[in-house]
Parts: sequence; C-alpha cells; structure tokens
Amino acid sequence: MEPFSLPAPLAAASTAVQVHLAAALAALLLGPLALAARKGSPLHRSAGVAWIALMVLAALSSLFIRDFRLPNFGGYTPIHLLTLATAAGLAVGLWALARRRITAHRRAMWSTYLGGCVVAGAFTLLPDRLLGRWLWHHALGWI
Repeated sequence: MEPFSLPAPLAAASTAVQVHLAAALAALLLGPLALAARKGSPLHRSAGVAWIALMVLAALSSLFIRDFRLPNFGGYTPIHLLTLATAAGLAVGLWALARRRITAHRRAMWSTYLGGCVVAGAFTLLPDRLLGRWLWHHALGWI
C-alpha cells in the first residue's frame, strides 16, 4: 500500500499554503462538532478551543499567501477581507463568552464558521484559484 501523498499542485505549493490548507480543512471539519456539542460540556469546550486555534492558524497563515494579480493591495486580494472578518468574529465570540453573553457568543461563532470556513472555502474552489484548478481540472478534468 502506497503512503498518502498530496496531489502534485498542492505538494508544489508554498509552506504557507500547505499550513493554511491543513488548518482550514481541519477547522471546517471540526467546527460542526464544536457547534453541535452540548453547550458547556467538556466536548464543546475542547472542540471549541481546538477550532479557535485552527482558525487563528488559518488566519495567520493566510497573511503569508499573497497574489499580485489584480485586484490587490500589496499582494492582498479581496479574499483577505475574510481574514479580517475571521479575526473580528473570533474576538467578538471570545469577548462575549468572557462576559457570559452566550447568545452573542453563539452568533459570533456560527457567523465565523460560516464566513471563515464555508464562504472562504467556496471561494477557494473558483477555477482560477489553486484548489479550484486542482478540483476542476486535475481531479475532475472538467475545465
């Protein structure tokens, strides 16, 4: 049996892209567990802490992924606005939790999951992006 290896376009990507992809994918998969677990339970807390750590890693690593095609500002493209939104969402969620504003905490974490994982993930599947090219061209052979 052959060991797992990344598809060639992903293996050739920079370390920042690989770290970002691993953290973002893990956060995408872990998020529903944290969100669905009984609130206040050890599972909810541990999955939530791990999810926040993964989201911070994904956000920080995204700052090292730059694209100088237009439109950009110093290599940062419109998708990087999701990095700011993710950081703000995590900060609001943690702030609300510290003040025991559970409804605000829940809303911030759901919004951050949907925007930072689901919406950002959907953008990465556009045909002109690395994952999009891999999926649509290499994996499926459609484009």
